[in-house]
This record gives sequence, structure tokens and C-alpha cells, in this order.
Amino acid sequence: MALVALVSLLILVQYLIFTMLCGAERGRSGLAAPAVTGDQGFERAYRVQMNTLEQMVVTLPALWLSGLYFNPEVAASLGLAFLVGRVLYRNSYVRDPAKRGPGMIIGFVANIALLGTALWGMVPHLW
Repeated sequence: MALVALVSLLILVQYLIFTMLCGAERGRSGLAAPAVTGDQGFERAYRVQMNTLEQMVVTLPALWLSGLYFNPEVAASLGLAFLVGRVLYRNSYVRDPAKRGPGMIIGFVANIALLGTALWGMVPHLW
């Protein structure tokens, strides 16, 4: 489970980086808190941060359940796929939100696979 823990930490570090990039974009834009609209660059960085947070609610528990009940190496690999998908998502979204699809799909598929492997691994323990 050490690999699952490492990937979990990487996901959390990635989120903190996205948060800092969002804060830097707020500073660059001059948009005063608590406003979240008014500058397109900030709005994009903010949406990346918030969407990543929304996805992590699924990813982190599914990662640990998959690692515990299915296979830690598979779970960690799927967690890394999520991480890569988020990087692609962010890089695309800040340039052109219409091109965010590939990164979003990678993360979504990784989450579905994490949920599926967690369920698959848990079923034998239910009875």
C-alpha cells in the first residue's frame, strides 16, 4: 500500500500546485477576493482547481479501496493515470477550455476503473 500512499500524496501535491497557480493568476489579474469572475485567465485557473477538487472526492477513496481490496499496484497505476490526466486537463483548459476533453477523459476513465476494481475486489468480502 506504500505505492497507493505515494500516489495519494502526489495527487495532493498536484492539487496544492494548482491552488498556488490559481492564486498567482488572481494576483496577476488584480481580481480582488472574493470575486471569481471578471478575468478569463483567473476563471480558467479557478475552474481547473475546483474541478480537480471535485474529482478528488471520488479519486482518493476509490484509490484506497481499490488498493486495499483489489491490487495496490493496479490502484497506484490508475491513480497515476488520473494524475497525468489532470496535468493534460489543466494545460489544455488554461489555453482553450474547448480542448480540455482528452485530459478529462483520462481522469474520468481512471476514476471509473478505480471504482470498478474496488467493487470487484470487495464483492467476495461481502458474503
